[in-house]
Amino acid sequence: MKTQQEILEKLQIEALNPMQEEAHLAISNSDNVILLSPTGTGKTLAFLLPLLKSLDPENESVQLLILVPSRELAIQIEQVLREMGSGLKTNAVYGGRPFSKDKIDLAHAPAILIGTPGRVADHLRRETFLTTSIKTLVLDEFDKSLEVGFEKEMKEIIGSLRQLKKRVLTSATHDMEVPSFVGLTNEVVINYLEEGLQNLKVKKVLASEKNKLNTLVLLLQHIGNEPGIIFCNFKDTIQYVSDYLTDNNISHGCFYGGMEQKDRERALIQFRNGTHQIIIATDLAARGLDIPELTFIIHYQLPIHKEEFTHRNGRTARMNAHGTAYVLQWTEEYVPEFITTKEIVALAPKNVRLETNWTTLFVSGGRKDKISKGDIAGLFFKQGGLNKNELGLIELKQDCAFVAVPKSKAHEVIRKTNNTRLKKKKVRISLL
Repeated sequence: MKTQQEILEKLQIEALNPMQEEAHLAISNSDNVILLSPTGTGKTLAFLLPLLKSLDPENESVQLLILVPSRELAIQIEQVLREMGSGLKTNAVYGGRPFSKDKIDLAHAPAILIGTPGRVADHLRRETFLTTSIKTLVLDEFDKSLEVGFEKEMKEIIGSLRQLKKRVLTSATHDMEVPSFVGLTNEVVINYLEEGLQNLKVKKVLASEKNKLNTLVLLLQHIGNEPGIIFCNFKDTIQYVSDYLTDNNISHGCFYGGMEQKDRERALIQFRNGTHQIIIATDLAARGLDIPELTFIIHYQLPIHKEEFTHRNGRTARMNAHGTAYVLQWTEEYVPEFITTKEIVALAPKNVRLETNWTTLFVSGGRKDKISKGDIAGLFFKQGGLNKNELGLIELKQDCAFVAVPKSKAHEVIRKTNNTRLKKKKVRISLL
């Protein structure tokens, strides 16, 4: 197994941040730890690094179980573990994925199993994997799992873990209670929730029209080409806002619960690699997603509860970075009492083009074809004719890959590389 220094070098991280250092110490020396830190501050790495050391590479059973509230978070943690190169088998199981695929993956038990409570409980009932070697449990964003209705399944799962010795709970909020069935005793609490607040500015933008769309465009032009999220309460509103931004030639992605899983994943990929600087989302994107550092968020529709306001704002101004949350308010709109900001931003029309220089190419081969990121980079450099600064983020999946390239070069790269061989597979390359 790799050393911590080797893992950090592989992840291209020079050093752990203070929260990760403190969490590492606590998790290494305590059986019960609660880790409170804003979304995007590196909680996943904070708990994985010390826990990996406790796993036995020779044991061919599940040893570490990580329960998460959403499939996106399950996929994200699985991806982080792959990038760490731990050498330990890892699988993620979640609703919306064929059960038959899970059974194939779990036929040879992973050391680390990540999953949503509903799908993990289903596997336990069918005895797809054994729990006898599970000594460590992580409840990641555990309050969110309770909030979305997984209490019964979590109780069932924890009740079946007879050998459990260590529990790690993470959250991005203060407002939570740990149910007694979790079995926490003498827990150590690591709390970094206040760290981001000092760098967060909350400002109000007043709209003269009820639909606020024209003011939204003025605000985006005021902010300029920066990465951010526009939050809405309903998916119908997202479509409405999306159509208006499209009409105004503003590049963006969408993210909400009613989308196909594949489309949600691809929206996040395009956001991470810079194809889109803006994503319009429901509160599903307020936490637990692997997305880049954001300069701003916009409350297009005002949140109903204080917790939603906190989590949305937590997507920006993480740890040492600065960020702004804009409250977009119609002049006659009711404003919840927890939104107390008095600072109002005056907007003036600006001639700013809100578009990026990147686009995303789809590659029809992935990890199962023994294709690596290096193989893809080599193809795009040698045959595609790109130089180093023209190759953006490469995201490698099990059966495909996504590559960011300059828009101006995309069609030329496709012409030169489509239907060529990568390793032993003939791959198709096309615009996403």
